[in-house]
Amino acid sequence: MEALETALGYWEDALAAYTAGGTGGVALTSQDEAEFTALLQRVIDDAYTLQDQCEHLFLHQHSVLFRSWTVTPVPSEAAAGEALERRTITSVSSYESFVSASGDIADLRDLEEFDEAEHPLYMAALRLHEDGGIPYRDVRSDRVKCGSDVEYVCKVHCIRLACKLLFAQEENKQFFAEAGRQIIGDLLVRADKDPKDAMLAYDAMMEFLLECDWVDVQAELQARGVKAITFYDVVLDFILMDAFDDLENPPSSVTAVVQNRWLSNGFKESALCTAVWSVLRAKRRMLKYQDGFIAHFYDISEHLSPVLAWGFMGPDENVRDLCTFFKDQIVELLVELFSFTSVRYTTVEELATDVMNLTRERFQLISHKLSL
Repeated sequence: MEALETALGYWEDALAAYTAGGTGGVALTSQDEAEFTALLQRVIDDAYTLQDQCEHLFLHQHSVLFRSWTVTPVPSEAAAGEALERRTITSVSSYESFVSASGDIADLRDLEEFDEAEHPLYMAALRLHEDGGIPYRDVRSDRVKCGSDVEYVCKVHCIRLACKLLFAQEENKQFFAEAGRQIIGDLLVRADKDPKDAMLAYDAMMEFLLECDWVDVQAELQARGVKAITFYDVVLDFILMDAFDDLENPPSSVTAVVQNRWLSNGFKESALCTAVWSVLRAKRRMLKYQDGFIAHFYDISEHLSPVLAWGFMGPDENVRDLCTFFKDQIVELLVELFSFTSVRYTTVEELATDVMNLTRERFQLISHKLSL
């Protein structure tokens, strides 16, 4: 992966040289140059995709490499092949559609207490899954307390539909934008940090979303495995849940600094901030879109991530309490969204209403805690 990153740097330099009109000693005719730059751009695009897939396979904690699952012995090779085929949900192709996941995975229809008539929206998603598959990025069945991976993926499809309906209304988009801004600002203030630069970065993100080319944004996020541009897929799953996963499993170099009892708290916090900024700078250099969605997200992260990292790993109990409370509220919201008893998987409209009501309730709890 390090060699690939180095090669990417050379290829980008070459592309910049050739697209600069032949300056710097490049001796290509315009037709040859056009063909060369087009092919080189394709190589670079494929390399970015490969880089993201390698990161997901070798570094991400939910990679198939880090899952512990066993295959039940079967009497014949043919039966063994069928058993392995049934476990497609844990295959390496986690970026592909969720086509088949039968076998050992529970089906809610087998449970006596599950009434299909009470959840028509969910049943429609289940039929969609069985017919052609539902795209997904990651499986978080345990985190959101779903009974099976199939149940999780089908509910993701339903929540996507609800989010799309909610964000079709301007007042709802305004609520989510203002709620995010307030939570970030209050969290920084309670951690004794100046929120000014973070607020500027957040406002720049909101302006970008109003004027951006959504085709580019979709391509940028799809390269990260995001299958749909919805509030759930982008904000809750890709941004927040991945951040919580990273904070729960920090690099050993970070934990070594934080746990060193010979270092002062001020030095630990400075070292932690430097480590976070270094990671973000390295990631920023690999971006294909230097002024795209991920770049704006990194602008916000530069101010928020050090606070969250220090809150979860540092000795400051006040900041830790705030960060833990925020994380717990988000996780509890997700558990509610994926619960048949908390929301109605009946119609898109009723599910959207429940999603909005639960989100407002959690926002009020978070806002109240941060304002104390």
